[in-house]
Amino acid sequence: MNQIPIKLGPLTLLLTIISICLTTLSILTFTTARADMHLAEKYADTVKTRYALEREGQAFLAEAEDALVNNQTRDLLGTSKDENGVIWKTFEQDGSKLLVGIAIENNHCRIVSWKQEKEWSQDMDIGNLWQ
Repeated sequence: MNQIPIKLGPLTLLLTIISICLTTLSILTFTTARADMHLAEKYADTVKTRYALEREGQAFLAEAEDALVNNQTRDLLGTSKDENGVIWKTFEQDGSKLLVGIAIENNHCRIVSWKQEKEWSQDMDIGNLWQ
């Protein structure tokens, strides 16, 4: 009985390369998914803050309309009035601002300004990149 020897060298090398590639791809997939989840949570917090400010602004407009109906526009708390007669109010939450400006014309409130702002600061922390 003659047995033919089986050469396992090329097959072993091929399986090793495949396993290294699959391991690398799985690590990259996990890292990307975790980064996407972090970014989605950050975006959700931003949207939640923006809508909370919008809700406060809409409540202020309703309060201003009620004050206008009752001729008590001077009783609006936390407002300021400029030289053009525009009533300004600023709402702040978690570093975001909503600046609302309304003018009273013909017994109605007209929105002059509705501006959301957030101060941006560059993230200079690069972690342990070179250490």
